[in-house]
Amino acid sequence: MFRTEFLDLVPVDGALGTVHLPGSKSISNRVLLLAALSAGTTVVHDLLDSDDTRVMLDALGALGCTLRREGSVLHVTGLGGKGQRALIDEQVLPLFLGNAGTAMRPLTAALALLGGHFEMTGVARMYERPIGDLVDALRQLGCQIDYLQTQGFPPLAIRPPQLHINGPISVRGDVSSQFLTALLLALPLVAQQDIVIEVVGELISKPYVEITLNLLGRFGIQVKRPSGSQSWQRFTIPAGSHYQSPGDIYIEADASSASYFIALGAIAASPRQDGAATPLTIEGLGEQSIQGDIRFVDAARAMGADITTYPNRLEIRKGQWPLRSVTLDCNAIPDAAMTLAVMALYASGTTRLYNIGSWRVKETDRIEAMATELRKLGATVSTGPDFIEVTPPPEASAFQDAVIHTYDDHRIAMCFALASCNPAGRTVRIMDPRCVGKTFPDFFETFFSVAQARVENIPVICVDGPTASGKGTLASQVASRLGYHYLDSGAIYRALGFAAIQAGIALIVDNEPGLADLARHLALRFDGDQVFLSGQDITQAIRTEEAGLNASKVSALPLVRQALVQLQLQFRQLPGLVADGRDMGTVIFPGASLKVFLTATAEKRAERRYKQLISKGNQVILSDLKADLEVRDARDANRASAPLKVAPGSHLLDNSELSIEESVSQVLVWWQDKRPFKGVPDTQ
Repeated sequence: MFRTEFLDLVPVDGALGTVHLPGSKSISNRVLLLAALSAGTTVVHDLLDSDDTRVMLDALGALGCTLRREGSVLHVTGLGGKGQRALIDEQVLPLFLGNAGTAMRPLTAALALLGGHFEMTGVARMYERPIGDLVDALRQLGCQIDYLQTQGFPPLAIRPPQLHINGPISVRGDVSSQFLTALLLALPLVAQQDIVIEVVGELISKPYVEITLNLLGRFGIQVKRPSGSQSWQRFTIPAGSHYQSPGDIYIEADASSASYFIALGAIAASPRQDGAATPLTIEGLGEQSIQGDIRFVDAARAMGADITTYPNRLEIRKGQWPLRSVTLDCNAIPDAAMTLAVMALYASGTTRLYNIGSWRVKETDRIEAMATELRKLGATVSTGPDFIEVTPPPEASAFQDAVIHTYDDHRIAMCFALASCNPAGRTVRIMDPRCVGKTFPDFFETFFSVAQARVENIPVICVDGPTASGKGTLASQVASRLGYHYLDSGAIYRALGFAAIQAGIALIVDNEPGLADLARHLALRFDGDQVFLSGQDITQAIRTEEAGLNASKVSALPLVRQALVQLQLQFRQLPGLVADGRDMGTVIFPGASLKVFLTATAEKRAERRYKQLISKGNQVILSDLKADLEVRDARDANRASAPLKVAPGSHLLDNSELSIEESVSQVLVWWQDKRPFKGVPDTQ
């Protein structure tokens, strides 16, 4: 998961490959609560791992559920309808639920009926999300719920109920379907008699209620509904209802998350050519999904996407271009409809999305947030209480570079990744990309795995310098701050020496062709300071003095150096690369966006090397280290192949008296000067 403050997206001009989606948030948290309320153990497969599910799991653990993981499988031993932890004593049990509406609202209903003393808290935005209609409905049953701050909003205090069920329970349906869902999930706990729920007003987001009813059925609760026009207005929990664990249950891939990749395929995948064009493929979701957001497929088709559906797979190709503008009632797909608003950037004419009033009470006011960010890109946008209208820029050149603020809203961050497909080749900066952790922690990694960009558009920062100048530490930290890939060229030579020894290949001139062939096929991966070879962590193995000597031996072989040049070029991948070495800016990436030549005095470098070796238990003499560095500097500067020198256009950085943080900050200042966002407002 990206943990950077911002992420720059360069122009994307293609999409190809296969996407494996995370589990549905809506299904995951419903299943977790139902498993917790059931007797026995439920084995949950493919559970979403995200911020929202983590706060639900933390709450269930605090309530007394037993949670046991076996790899990707979670075993949930439920409470059997009894709040074991809550009933131990009169102490208040605090439950922090972040900004997870799918946890706060159903848990409020369940705990208000179970009995006990609870304090339901969350982040600041949760305290702006209404819950009053659910509380009013629960109070009709005798539930004891108090507001701790603002009437109608969390945080809440819950006390043991004084239950009395004397007639139908009324709940509003036109603000959030989660209020009805919360009642449906909780009321079987007290169904000694038929319990009727009556929905007041037009029920929004009906497909999410369908998910709830489907899952209740799997846990043994058969909710009754009238036929005809009243089917969404009246729900009956039959007397004697009780939860029954289904044993094993599988979580579908998230249909809302699929919308971003359906849209990416519609915008950037290859068009069908005699049926042979390779599509963008989404695995784990298909036409049989129980999620309402699968209907996004129909909306995308209406805009021109070429989509083929299978039971557990979707294939998307570029169809109509530009996309067609649409006027669409989005009541059934409120979350996925946000993706349509960004797709409208690539449509002819004005797209109008209406019946989306629920956007205003989500993680942020999504109608105004989407309008604000779309305008930054050059779109014309108008809004109303429950609609948004988007007209794309009048021509490709009218698209603008933009800093997109995400309002701590995961869906805004994911939607606007699609803005990187703009035809003007503009750069888009996504602020706080970490917010995708709410539902799709690996979204950007997944996006970059299928998005394609011209190699020359993928940014590279080179950090060259002499031995012990600290270039590896500097480069890895800059990469981490920018969310870029990291390439340690010295580690590549060390890894090749390690791989050769493991394969029984002597590091001699006679074996040069075999070593070069081995170099071409090194399966290397860098993760921060760690180095992996064919999945094996070799970080410590290649940091020894022997590994350094072996690296020097293989680096002296011309065929090996040529092979490793090609290998290093392959590390230039989205969203960008920071590479360190001695010839990154001169030989490997001479056209790099930013080149830094890092140096320090021989005395300072010797002191650093001395401290490093002493910390490892090595006995060394400081003066000997200084002399050795001077010899290495002379050898590197005068070698026949790729001598160490300052690349043209490099920024010189002497870090003799600088801390690593000061050095990183200086490089980031230079990098910011290369970005297209000067003068672009970066505040909300």
